Amino acid sequence: MFFWAKQITFLMPLDYSCYTYDDLSKAQLYDLMQLRQEVFVVEQNCPYLDADGKDLEAHHLLGVDSNNKIQAYTRLLPKGTSYAEYCSIGRVLTSSSIRRTGEGIILMKNSIHFCQLLFPGQALKISAQCYLDSFYQNLGFIPIGEKYLEDDIPHQAMIYSA
Repeated sequence: MFFWAKQITFLMPLDYSCYTYDDLSKAQLYDLMQLRQEVFVVEQNCPYLDADGKDLEAHHLLGVDSNNKIQAYTRLLPKGTSYAEYCSIGRVLTSSSIRRTGEGIILMKNSIHFCQLLFPGQALKISAQCYLDSFYQNLGFIPIGEKYLEDDIPHQAMIYSA
């Protein structure tokens, strides 16, 4: 009798912590910048200046695994940094090793939660890649305005109201 078994990998939950720029260790900053470049510049073949000066004003949400490796990340920006009237969540990413596990939803729920703590009563605005429109809408984001190209990738502005 022949049995075929598929290898199943169980992921340990990530530990989420939020840091100001000044509170990040040098190793954390290096690791998050490396992961951002890996995802946005290399994987998406999109050369752009990632170090845009906004990191200094941001809070950085890190999702780390049991080996203290960053697997998920967002940049939380106060009102007036990316948008005059909105706080924002940007640089949303999960490492390729944990995609399609549901961790993106957990990352975004944590990001929204931390924004509500850091920027109480403020609406959020994001610039979402269009292929993720339904992902963000399922989290409560509402598309506004016309679609546009950002770094040659179709995007849609979206708002989340607390």
